[in-house]
Amino acid sequence: MKHIVIILLVSLSLLGCQSKLEDTKKQFFLPPATTYNYVEIDSVKLFYREAGDKSKPTIVLLHGYPSSSHSYRNLIPMLATHYHVIAPDNLGSGYSTHLDPATTTYTFDLLSDYTEQLIDKLQIKNYVLYMQDFGAPVGYRMMMKNPKRIEALIVQNANAYLDGLTPKRQDFFRTAQTDTSQVKYDFLYSLTSKNAIINKQYLFDLDSTNINIQSPDAWTHDLAFLRSKSDREIQVQLFKDYNNNLIRYPKWQKMLRENQPKTLIVWGKKDLKFNYKGAKAYLRDLPNADLYLLDAGHFAAEEKTREVGKLILDFLSHHEIE
Repeated sequence: MKHIVIILLVSLSLLGCQSKLEDTKKQFFLPPATTYNYVEIDSVKLFYREAGDKSKPTIVLLHGYPSSSHSYRNLIPMLATHYHVIAPDNLGSGYSTHLDPATTTYTFDLLSDYTEQLIDKLQIKNYVLYMQDFGAPVGYRMMMKNPKRIEALIVQNANAYLDGLTPKRQDFFRTAQTDTSQVKYDFLYSLTSKNAIINKQYLFDLDSTNINIQSPDAWTHDLAFLRSKSDREIQVQLFKDYNNNLIRYPKWQKMLRENQPKTLIVWGKKDLKFNYKGAKAYLRDLPNADLYLLDAGHFAAEEKTREVGKLILDFLSHHEIE
């Protein structure tokens, strides 16, 4: 009888352990794996990160300067729990082909054309468009061609209004295009240096309250692709072309006004390059947009990944994009 009781107790104990294990399993939720892929277009390889169920709506993440899809390494797993996510590297950035700038002139028209071909090659018809920094001039060019393709728009420190640029900043872009002197070139080239990438790009708008949440992985990765003179020249050419975006702002605004896409604006309010007035300006043309000013700088998705991810998921769920 004693042995039977012991066996019974052991059995109950094992059942209890099994029950706890099952409960523990229920608590764990692992996001889909991210894969790393290439698409070849006209002998050019475009790199992209992909995650999530392809039967779900697609979110396309467009990165800014001086980075790549690496910017979204932490955001992708969060979004991929509910959506199919594509994050490409621009032509000339990250792992995508870096065509020689001596024979290829880099413009935002060129970047947009290749990114659009990548999406077409992946047979993605409609998608949610997320844009940050350089991602805006790439994304808006794509959107201008077929606004109805965009199921929703997510704007993260992605400017389309002069309000978001100080007069000094506007002059920077204008003279980058018009001033062809060696002095101006040398200045633009200096902005692609190690010191400039770290201190004038990533840490420029951070203070003691949020400087420690900016991962050094970001600039370490970026600088790995800015080691050669050729790589840095690519970015200089894009600086020179950027004023064409300012010229197109009115057309982009008109397109937004006429199409009224479902829009989420998530903006790091400490951004000194694309300031928060540029975020608020969107409401003139998109009065129904959701606007959130975060305690972050230009790279809000790097600094506040969880907050940005939750805002996106809540926004898309509210609009029944699922």
